[in-house]
Amino acid sequence: MYWGFAFDDARCDSGPLSTRPAQFNVLAGQVQRACETDSADPGDRYARALQDIVRRFRSFAAPAQVARFQHAHRTWLSGVAWQIANQAMGRMPGLDEFLTMRLQAAGGHPTYALLELATGAQVPDRELYRPAVRALSEMAMMVAALDNDRHSLHKELARGHTDQNVYTVLMAERGIGLQQAVVEAARLRDRILLRFLRLHDRVRPTAGQELAVYLQGLRYGLRGNNEWGMRVPRYLSQGHWPDSMEDLALAYAEEPTDTRPGPVPGAPGIAWWWDQDLA
Repeated sequence: MYWGFAFDDARCDSGPLSTRPAQFNVLAGQVQRACETDSADPGDRYARALQDIVRRFRSFAAPAQVARFQHAHRTWLSGVAWQIANQAMGRMPGLDEFLTMRLQAAGGHPTYALLELATGAQVPDRELYRPAVRALSEMAMMVAALDNDRHSLHKELARGHTDQNVYTVLMAERGIGLQQAVVEAARLRDRILLRFLRLHDRVRPTAGQELAVYLQGLRYGLRGNNEWGMRVPRYLSQGHWPDSMEDLALAYAEEPTDTRPGPVPGAPGIAWWWDQDLA
């Protein structure tokens, strides 16, 4: 995961390729091939580091688990390429397009693909790819991505790097100010999280052992990402690790800001998460 953040900072968000999609796609192809095979000879130091990481995965994990990570990694790079193309054109996506793009570009797919590698639980395809589990996976990724937008907002404002995040998208699409965009983004995030919790409680009782471990990993990931984001110097304005959680200005709310049960208006790309026949 720290490799991903380093690569993101140096090659995606603010590096020399952050507005050069053609050049980034060349690098992305080299990085992905290094992820897939030891025989590749990448020139980029980040690609070589990733190659070493995946080599270690192969030393202990089942081939199917490694292949899932590699596929997830390709999904992430394609999302980043989409984001960089928008940056190069000075184009602000609408909310529906942004949510689809953010689902890929935030790195949630490779991050959660690490669950099987970390726990050793290999979820059967028939369970991992059933619609309800796919929806749970995507919702967990989306909530974490929106939380990261919140954690990184101060840093991006300070650096003048607020090109594409949920706040700028909402401000542009709805003609609102930053404070209202923060409120709207929280409602969006809570609405998705509430749907995740309700669907999880339908799926979990009939899950096999491996799937149960995976589902719990999604829940741990949501909480862990939030605690990490509130403490890590990468996001904190004061630039140091706080002594305790009590030192943080952020806190958890007791109730969600939006409890409406239906799909998010204006976001058809994620509306299927609310399908009543998901199983």
